[in-house]
Amino acid sequence: MWLLFAILSAVFAAVTSILAKIGIEGVNSNLATALRTVVVLVMAWGMVFLTKQQNGITEISRKSWWFLILSGLATGASWLCYYKALQMGEASKVVPIDKLSVVITLVMAFVFLHEQFTARSAIGSIFITVGTLIMVL
Repeated sequence: MWLLFAILSAVFAAVTSILAKIGIEGVNSNLATALRTVVVLVMAWGMVFLTKQQNGITEISRKSWWFLILSGLATGASWLCYYKALQMGEASKVVPIDKLSVVITLVMAFVFLHEQFTARSAIGSIFITVGTLIMVL
């Protein structure tokens, strides 16, 4: 099931980029990010209540709270930068650069999470990086 959700994530991310590029025209990028965030917030809490998971909030550990807060701050910074870049540049160039996060995540997972970094991971990372450079240059 994780593969299906990963594919759906990629599809929705692509749709998000196109809709955002169209919607951000004439709108301050920070305001656009804030509006998008409100929609995401309502949708996420809607899913929590729809699946009756709201009681789980009391079971979250202090460590998890801190890391979820830090993750939220990183997400906010990412979205603010992404929308500004999308407003200033072409979606066909901004999006591939944004997706370099795949390579950065692989490296960080190796360094901080001690996940395996194989020859396949290295080759894939090189291909993603080179492919991104080819698309944006």
